[in-house]
Amino acid sequence: MKTITHISLLALAVAAALGLGYYAGKQSHTTTTTVHSERSVLYWYDPMTPGQRFDKPGKSPFMDMDLVPRYADETPEDGGVTVSSRQQQNLGIKTAQVVKKALDYQFDAFATVSTDERSVQMIPASANGVVEKLFVNAPQQFVKAGEPLAQLWIPEWTAAQQEYLAVRRLGDSALSSAARERLQLQFMPAEIIRQVERTGQPQTRVTVRASKAGYINKLETREGAQVVATAPLFEIANLDKVWIVIDYPQSQAQVLQVGSEIVASSNSLPGETFPGRISELLPNMETSTRTLKARVVLENPHMKLKPGMYLRVKLANLLTLPPVLAMPEEALIETGNASRVLVTQDDGHFNPVNVVVGAAQNGWVEIKQGLKEGDKVVTSGQFLIDSEASLRSALPQENTVAPATAQYQGDAVVKEITDDSITLSHKPIAALKWGAMTMDFSLKSAADAQSVKVGDHVMFSFTLDDEHGAVITHLMPMTEAMK
Repeated sequence: MKTITHISLLALAVAAALGLGYYAGKQSHTTTTTVHSERSVLYWYDPMTPGQRFDKPGKSPFMDMDLVPRYADETPEDGGVTVSSRQQQNLGIKTAQVVKKALDYQFDAFATVSTDERSVQMIPASANGVVEKLFVNAPQQFVKAGEPLAQLWIPEWTAAQQEYLAVRRLGDSALSSAARERLQLQFMPAEIIRQVERTGQPQTRVTVRASKAGYINKLETREGAQVVATAPLFEIANLDKVWIVIDYPQSQAQVLQVGSEIVASSNSLPGETFPGRISELLPNMETSTRTLKARVVLENPHMKLKPGMYLRVKLANLLTLPPVLAMPEEALIETGNASRVLVTQDDGHFNPVNVVVGAAQNGWVEIKQGLKEGDKVVTSGQFLIDSEASLRSALPQENTVAPATAQYQGDAVVKEITDDSITLSHKPIAALKWGAMTMDFSLKSAADAQSVKVGDHVMFSFTLDDEHGAVITHLMPMTEAMK
């Protein structure tokens, strides 16, 4: 009897302890629930796809897991993110100060050599006639000054020259002078008139010669061709001076001015440079490349620069402008429609700031708005912090809350499979108040059903779409699902 009494007392003590523990646990659970209920939830998200947000709890549509709440007190009021010193070390975070700095602008662009069009000479036909002979019959051929180019036969000169010879025989100087002027008015070269006077015979053939050295830029006629007065026969260009036309982006427009000294060089002439000055800033922009153009006239006494050659052009002297607020260019995060940086304090807190940038030069970029001198910006590892900040909603999002797409589950037997649909005989789906039936479900791709075959007992998930109806999002054989 004494042993039974001791056992009874022990049982009562255990029961009392269990009851007390249950009561304490319940109180603890109640307290915890109260604390959590007091925290404001901003949204729910799947940690594996943090960019997608949902306005209520539930299962993740991407993974087989519950959505996680993001509480308001987890996001700093200033929209930043705090990273511990150990995490900073792991991420390789580096910072630099925003400073006042004079950016030494170094102009670097490419240019094309072209003919100095001011030196181009057009040689026309003197009168109506026939090209009897060509001495130069190919474009790009070099000719010397005075070299014959073509011989023309001009029969209409015969009558005027015979009349002039007849008047000269009369011995009247006034009439002879008037008849000579008539020959000149027909654009008859003085050389031809002198030959008429010297020989006393009409001269109907004339030799066209180059007035200066150059190359045949255009050949406008051929042997045997009939020509009319003033019709172009040859176009001769001189290479004593050439143009180089510089293509440069709009961002460097402030660097170039008329009179700026440049130095040009070519890969085909290593070690040689060609100095010059900007003679003109051309007004039109090249629409295909969105570049501006500048023209330089270069002396070319040895004909080393040929039309069509590419040159690299730099300013002879660095252009130094007044100091501006600047930071290292690698700190800039371009988002497509905005530019931002991560500003940090010594306590490990990083705050995203949108900035307006100006010109960039030598690894530095001008800051026009958003920062002040002395601010510290992240120059290395900022994209990793940017990802962390996006997870914590520190950076602005285009869609603050994305409505969750309702998903429904069921199990069924596969009846038919095509490339874009699957026919399932499914059991009742309580969430939609559907009874058991056989129906078609759309497939996003044929690969979604490659793991099942007709007759399989499957578990499946689907969404309802206004355009495609019921769309399969997950499909798995029941035997595999039970493993």
